[in-house]
Amino acid sequence: HDKARFETIAISYGPDDGSAIRARMQASFDRFLDVRGKTDFQLATLLRQLEVDILVDLKGYTDGARTGIFARRPVPIQINYLGYPGTMGVDYMDYILADRIVIPEGKEFCFKEKIVYLPDTYQANDDKRGIAEHTPSRADAGLPDTGFVFCSFNNNYKITQETFDVWMRLLRDVDNSVLWLLEDNSAVPRNLRREAESRGIAADRLIFAPRLILEEHLARHRLADLHLDTLPCNAHTTASDALWAGLPTLTCTGDSFAGRVAASLLQAVGLPELITHSLGDYEALALKLARDPGALLAIKERLARNRQTYPLFDTERFTRNLERAYTMMWQRHQDGEAPASFEVQRPVPAGMP
Repeated sequence: HDKARFETIAISYGPDDGSAIRARMQASFDRFLDVRGKTDFQLATLLRQLEVDILVDLKGYTDGARTGIFARRPVPIQINYLGYPGTMGVDYMDYILADRIVIPEGKEFCFKEKIVYLPDTYQANDDKRGIAEHTPSRADAGLPDTGFVFCSFNNNYKITQETFDVWMRLLRDVDNSVLWLLEDNSAVPRNLRREAESRGIAADRLIFAPRLILEEHLARHRLADLHLDTLPCNAHTTASDALWAGLPTLTCTGDSFAGRVAASLLQAVGLPELITHSLGDYEALALKLARDPGALLAIKERLARNRQTYPLFDTERFTRNLERAYTMMWQRHQDGEAPASFEVQRPVPAGMP
């Protein structure tokens, strides 16, 4: 953030994991307050004492949420952002940060919050994320030496029966292909392999990847050919991880915010042709790309170029857009106006009339 215009304060009530990213955040904020021992009432009092103007909730209704802080209305402007991809349905959240893809025209009525439409994409991304230089071998990852690798590193609970049926038909129709999935717990391989066999697919064509540190996890994406998204809840960080690592993601748009995130990311990285609008089209395009190495290679090459030039991973550009949003919210408040939905316009490039 522009330190001349914004003072940033981190309110941290999660565990200190000793990670490099936590150390980086501690160094980046003007103040980093570890408040794990404080109650919601104490934190609301602290925020009033600090005279915070804008408070951003990065949790919403997710594990470890502290909505009681926001319910006490300690600051003038309160924002629902990033952690919870949907409305919180309460009077004490003023705004939600979004874009025109995740909340399309005609869906505004689904949100209690006023909507701030950011340009390009709603999702913040870090252009300093490291990727390990060493790429493991296929054998190291438990993958066969040859054959097409479909991949989905989404959390396992996002895999629905309908999506799984599509994946199994792809394995049936693409010889020597495998499906590479994240292993969230020991029951997952057993259950999903049983389901694969019930659909006529050999159990060993499902390969499971253990969790790794982020840099190594990103590096192993290089072994996959195509990342398959889930529906009705898309990949979010998982999709941006794949794209950052150079792995194309194929998505199918849903009806909710959570089901439209990957489409937002693909549009912002210049790959709209990987956005489908029905599971039938999703399956057909996955099959086409698996059978046409040249077409898939062209997409990978374009992704490699676009990663450096398109908005999705332009952290500086996103930050300036976010600051414009904050400024517009604060100006409305200063003018005595109630929160209202608005769109942050892209800045006019220097030299343009």
